[in-house]
Amino acid sequence: MNALSLETSPYLLQHATNPVHWIAWNDAALAEAIEKNQLIIISIGYSACHWCHVMERESFEAIEVAQTMNSHFVSIKIDREERPDLDAVYMKAVQVMTGRGGWPLNVVALPDGRPVWGGTYFRKEEWINTLQQLQQLYKNNPEKMLDYAERLHQGIEGLNVIEPSTFSTTFDQQLLDNLVKKWTKSFDLEFGGMARAPKFMMPSNYQFLMRFGYQTKNVDLLDFVNLTLTKMAYGGLFDTIGGGFSRYSVDMKWHVPHFEKMLYDNGQLVSLYADAYKLTKNELYKEVIEKTLSFVSSQLSQPEGGFFCALDADSLDAENQLKEGAFYVWSKTALQDLLQTDFELFAQVFNINDFGYWEENHFVLIQNQSLELLAEQNKISFSDLIQKKKSWEQLLFTAREKRKKPRLDDKCLTSWNAIMNKGFVDAYKALQDEKHLEMALQNGQFILNKLWTPEGNLMHNYKNGKATINGYLEDYSFVIESFIAIYEVTFDESWLQHAKQLTNYCLDHFYDEKQRFFSFTSNLDAPLIAQHFETEDNVIPASNSVMAVNLFKLSNYFQVAHYEKIATEMTLKIMPTIDYPSGYSNWMNAYLYLSEQQKELAIMGKDALDFSKKVYSCYHPNHVLAGSTKPSSLPFLKDRFNEISTQFYLCQNKTCLLPTSDFEFVLKNIF
Repeated sequence: MNALSLETSPYLLQHATNPVHWIAWNDAALAEAIEKNQLIIISIGYSACHWCHVMERESFEAIEVAQTMNSHFVSIKIDREERPDLDAVYMKAVQVMTGRGGWPLNVVALPDGRPVWGGTYFRKEEWINTLQQLQQLYKNNPEKMLDYAERLHQGIEGLNVIEPSTFSTTFDQQLLDNLVKKWTKSFDLEFGGMARAPKFMMPSNYQFLMRFGYQTKNVDLLDFVNLTLTKMAYGGLFDTIGGGFSRYSVDMKWHVPHFEKMLYDNGQLVSLYADAYKLTKNELYKEVIEKTLSFVSSQLSQPEGGFFCALDADSLDAENQLKEGAFYVWSKTALQDLLQTDFELFAQVFNINDFGYWEENHFVLIQNQSLELLAEQNKISFSDLIQKKKSWEQLLFTAREKRKKPRLDDKCLTSWNAIMNKGFVDAYKALQDEKHLEMALQNGQFILNKLWTPEGNLMHNYKNGKATINGYLEDYSFVIESFIAIYEVTFDESWLQHAKQLTNYCLDHFYDEKQRFFSFTSNLDAPLIAQHFETEDNVIPASNSVMAVNLFKLSNYFQVAHYEKIATEMTLKIMPTIDYPSGYSNWMNAYLYLSEQQKELAIMGKDALDFSKKVYSCYHPNHVLAGSTKPSSLPFLKDRFNEISTQFYLCQNKTCLLPTSDFEFVLKNIF
């Protein structure tokens, strides 16, 4: 056992029995490196990472690797999900050095933490040889390594600077039009998504494209979003048997996934499919929502109301060996034995053929035709085929439950919990199922009670009854977003007050007056080798772009001009710098809050909640909703309550029409 045996992170604990003398990142570890004047190996991964497991088996469990690492280096293992701040800084370094990144992320640094070399996955001999060469260089020519470290450090610092540029101080529709036109050149018009592999889902991209297509009446864009969502729902990226999405597909057709299931993906995708269902009423999208939430509720929920992080990509196969996807894939023989006379029809639906073949005589279930078309081809009723599909999936689910399940990462991260919380709220808006709201409220209380300290700060991690690690901007931005979402469906203003309190905490401890953005880490935390401002939207939207949207909304609710000023400054500073739109989709969404189409709606009266359900069951992405069933002191609602009849106050960019009790008028004019 090494020092990682004292940690709680499932990823770190996986490495606790390695012969490498791993230690966790802490002041003592850094002090040890300085005292011994040894280079630091910083190895970053996460529990569901397949190639992290491969490198562990090949290298970190090998005695000869451990001898090299233990003799000449201080070796630090980091869970990127616990320490996204460290991951972001060292990922920048590797991207500067190599032009790419990924996990496992392996960096060699000077004793003070400044990186000098790095990369991702390495085979054993390459890893040993490289470490030996670096050790010799540090021993014989340390000045060369110090000079490189300083130049690299300056390069990393330079990435944080967003140069001021000439830009319009008002909304410019042409700017968005040009960015979207450029973006469309990357579309895969056969399978949806971007025309490349591997294929990540990037929910924030399709949230923006759907909103922009809707607001500009661009049918081609809306069709593309629907194509993408349909093909993703067809599998094998989506687990049609047990629900939930894997992290990405390795191919162009969303077929073979990298099999880990991450909470943050599934939370965002529920929100995306919920909005798409509101717009299209496509029953396939409803099925995806319900199956995904069933998966999260049964597999990733803990008794206190929190949500666990992930299921591993690897699981034990029939020979008791860890193998990627072992839990999810099927042999043709096994399917024939289970389905008997239904196999031929099943094989048509789920492509037990060349299209659905994976490797080693196994198939990943995937549709490529609609059930309507298949029913017609096989001369059976559509409803009968739907029922058959449901019975097949239940049959396979029961059989699959007898297999050894993927390992669970049972820590709860604040930011990911908030993302999933909003997923449940958005599902409630679309489907009006009270159990989804109940899950959101339970999780909201979990965040309030377990992750928010009396001192006013959020904690990032929760496990075994204990909250640890001071929160990052991502924790605050997503919690604020989820609390606003809960308010929208409950009109319970305490959630808005919580959101405002956390926003003010961010302004005190994260906002940088010089950069005009929020730093990823609090000013109460020990500084890292470089400050990090998260501005690029990725598989999770950038915490700064989420804060911009939060500030726009809260500025309406509380009539705080300072909030709007900061949100506007951030957004207008980013927009002219955008080169590839897919990396800034949530900023583009924030930019739409500056457009003339942005509206605000207040519903005041004893039936306000009933009317609000009718509003948010439809797709109206261009408005901020507020309301109350009683008199309210909230600035946007103050003095607007009417005891006699429910009144609607429809405003456009803070200019309001006269109050009306005509709900149909509101629905016609809200867009």
